[in-house]
Amino acid sequence: MIYLKIFKLSNSKSRNSNIYPFNVLKNKEPDVFLFDNITVLYGSNGSGKSTILNIIAHKLNLKGKEKVSRTLDYFEDYASKCDYELGENENGRKITKIPVNSRYIKSEEILYEIRKIQQDAVLKECIESNLARERGLENAKEFLKTKEGEKQFARFKFSQDKYSNGETTMQILEDNIQPDTLYLLDEPEVSLSPQNQVKLAEEINKTSRYLGVQFIIATHSPFILGILNAKIYNLDTKNYKIQKWTELENVRYFYEFFKNKQNEFES
Repeated sequence: MIYLKIFKLSNSKSRNSNIYPFNVLKNKEPDVFLFDNITVLYGSNGSGKSTILNIIAHKLNLKGKEKVSRTLDYFEDYASKCDYELGENENGRKITKIPVNSRYIKSEEILYEIRKIQQDAVLKECIESNLARERGLENAKEFLKTKEGEKQFARFKFSQDKYSNGETTMQILEDNIQPDTLYLLDEPEVSLSPQNQVKLAEEINKTSRYLGVQFIIATHSPFILGILNAKIYNLDTKNYKIQKWTELENVRYFYEFFKNKQNEFES
């Protein structure tokens, strides 16, 4: 399902080209994005892919949109001047609004959750170590499984930094993705191994096909780009050219690197 069909960046300019988002989008031609079920905004660091996702999130007032301080009024003004068009439903009727549970999921959110996981793991290991000296390692692990052990861990955890339980990247997406919605994903591959990046891309394909979810994804991961059934905009080009994944610079670099090492793999 295509909920957001077209998004047109504003052609407004600023006298100060160093002001966000003009500093990111300068030397680019304002363009119209025609979205598919899965659309990728590809680009190197500083290409503007995350900025464009944030502009879309603000224009559509999506959950998870990045908070903008008063000093960034130019950003809000720019986003308000962008334009968009919604898609049609299965019966060909125009969609009148973006699904209510649609969301922008940023890479910072994923990293934050992962840090909480890591902190929990380290804290638990420290408690086990302390208890092991008193009770022996096996008893320490068993103790932490009891209600009293869980309470003690919770107290240590609260006093340490008051963080709640974290989730893995895959769990975060699984818990947040709902059928018949639009999601903007900013570099969802963060922290994932190549194998899990491939698995994530496969899940995105299935979710889009069978659950009616539309994705707009910012990424430069060759593993995700090679698996997704997606339209790809190359933000490293002036006019945001549509390209095949095999034509993208980052992917070509990986290809040439391993091609030059082919003999080492086959020896």
